[in-house]
Amino acid sequence: MSTTGNTGRTGATVTTVDVDRSDADYRAWLKEAVRKVQADANRSADTHLLRFPLPEAWGIDLYLKDESTHPTGSLKHRLARSLFLYALCNGWVRPGRPVIEASSGSTAVSEAYFAKLIGVPFIAVMPRTTSPEKCRLIEFHGGECHFVDDPMKMYEASAELAARTGGHYMDQFTYAERATDWRGNNNIAESMYQQLRLERYPEPAWIVATAGTGGTSATIARYVHYMQHDTRICVPDPENSCFFDGWTLGDPHASSDCGSRIEGIGRPRMEPSFVPGAIDRMMKVPDAASVAACRALEHAIGRKAGGSTGTGLWSALKIISEMVAEGRTGSVVTLLCDPGDRYLDKYYSDDWLAAQGLDIAPYAKTLDTLMTTGVWREPTA
Repeated sequence: MSTTGNTGRTGATVTTVDVDRSDADYRAWLKEAVRKVQADANRSADTHLLRFPLPEAWGIDLYLKDESTHPTGSLKHRLARSLFLYALCNGWVRPGRPVIEASSGSTAVSEAYFAKLIGVPFIAVMPRTTSPEKCRLIEFHGGECHFVDDPMKMYEASAELAARTGGHYMDQFTYAERATDWRGNNNIAESMYQQLRLERYPEPAWIVATAGTGGTSATIARYVHYMQHDTRICVPDPENSCFFDGWTLGDPHASSDCGSRIEGIGRPRMEPSFVPGAIDRMMKVPDAASVAACRALEHAIGRKAGGSTGTGLWSALKIISEMVAEGRTGSVVTLLCDPGDRYLDKYYSDDWLAAQGLDIAPYAKTLDTLMTTGVWREPTA
């Protein structure tokens, strides 16, 4: 610390207080950590835009942005990269100190990957019901799993762990919408539009994006508005999630008393990264419909996907049925969020469906009827 004497109006000596906390070793570590995270993006090719087969007579194209091809196998790889860069550049992540995250699985897998990449410990705080395969992947990337019985306790437990260990609570549910540059910089929305550039309908009528943190839907919606596109944004919500009620009722305090069965999306509280005002439409999708759509996707393109993909696909097909009924042509884009091999004991297990009391047959019939007749017949009790 250094001081400099000054003479004030009263003649008293006033000193300049100077505190220099420069740390050459830390700055060298930080520079290398940021380089490693950015290099991961530089090594990665863009994810594919897959076509879902629809009857040619409809004049409608349905695409799935295949985020399962990221190094950690899900849409959350983009989020984790952005969160790490944001936290590193803010000086929140420090060498040797753990990064802690509240996550239902896929974000934790991706954050464990980046933590290992820069050489810091990682602890995932997650519901005890998280799929064993996701837990295995977190541990494969060097992370540690910390379970809670009540999903609402994840936030509190994460903050307590960070305080106790001197680590950093990443808090995806607060920072997801601000860590990504929504104006461009190769975000998911910009990537979609670039890949659609040579298609017959390059500006989609709708983009359908499910919400966990809400960060992806916020990024896409903001980019669409910023670029002055006419595309509308639809956010489907699963059962046991409060986003739909909070959006429709304008209630920022909406909540749910239990967790979502569709891993990766749906929340028991209105998360700070969920931006209701940017969204045009929401749907409340039954969990059985999400699973039926997952299985229909495998039949259509030969790919298994997670439940959140099914939620988005169900809503996208419902929108397409409206376009068919109105004689409108155009394109619709939704997300293939992560691979189905993480959920073989859940969404692809008839025993799990029976244990959950889920009957997907009526919803599968709705999808079959749509594909053969172009008519949407909502299942009835």
